[in-house]
Amino acid sequence: MLTLTGAPESHYIGRMLKKIKPPAIDQEITRLEEQVATLLQAVDRLIKENRSLRAQQESHSTERASLIERNDLVRNHVEAIVTRLKSLENGA
Repeated sequence: MLTLTGAPESHYIGRMLKKIKPPAIDQEITRLEEQVATLLQAVDRLIKENRSLRAQQESHSTERASLIERNDLVRNHVEAIVTRLKSLENGA
């Protein structure tokens, strides 16, 4: 819709918005931008930490499997020694 001067109403609204926008809104926007930046930094840090923890978990799982295998080998070796000792006892 046009006003008497031929300018669109949005021109009037634009002037009104300039009057309504106090410095407090600028401060709030700046504060929100800072919060968003802080949150983005936290997200980046958490992503890196998550990657590190997953790598540690994988490493620990691999180490655990290795230790279980070594434990089984040692158990079999000890059982073989015990069996030989028993056979020596029975044979003597």
